Amino acid sequence: MKHDPALNLSALRQRASAHRAMALAALHADSSLSVRLRRFNRHMAIARSLESQDVAL
Repeated sequence: MKHDPALNLSALRQRASAHRAMALAALHADSSLSVRLRRFNRHMAIARSLESQDVAL
């Protein structure tokens, strides 16, 4: 069974968008600056990775 590439692209874009939203939410969290920055960077790295997979497809 083959998977529809369009559905896969849509899912990657949604996940990347969700991680960007989580990154912004991390900046506004009630945590120390180092924790907020670490969470922001982790989520943005995941979003960038997903976006690069999107471009590769």
